[in-house]
Amino acid sequence: MSGRFEATVEVDRPIAEVFAYLADGRNDPQFSPRVLRIERIPDGPTAVGTVFRSTVKDAGMKTAREFRITALEAPVLLRWAEISKNSVTASEGGYDLTPLPDGGTRVRLHNLLEGHGLGKLLVGLALGAARKDADAFGRRIKTAAEAAIAPSA
Repeated sequence: MSGRFEATVEVDRPIAEVFAYLADGRNDPQFSPRVLRIERIPDGPTAVGTVFRSTVKDAGMKTAREFRITALEAPVLLRWAEISKNSVTASEGGYDLTPLPDGGTRVRLHNLLEGHGLGKLLVGLALGAARKDADAFGRRIKTAAEAAIAPSA
């Protein structure tokens, strides 16, 4: 079993700056409380092939996660695939960014969750939790990005 969840939010910051903020996955702990630590490999600008290695806490359990950037078209598209071997993974995901007439940015986050082994029984629970939190997750992205990126003059 697999399933998709998504969230859309409008960030009151320019698209190039929002893209740069989101493309640096090391910012994820600012809006995703489940991310305990994260590093970028190699250290340098995010590009296709960059890997983000993290430790996350889900349902009280810590797991190691690795995501590889599979597509990057600044400032409008970022795609990733989880390459770690966990029971539930985000086999594909990404951000789609659209500039807004007022200078802000519409951000659409989406992930496809898949279960592997025992995870085939758990993916429905994970997907339900992700869908339930999707709007709040979008608001956390908005709040964190607007706090990290100075307003335009």
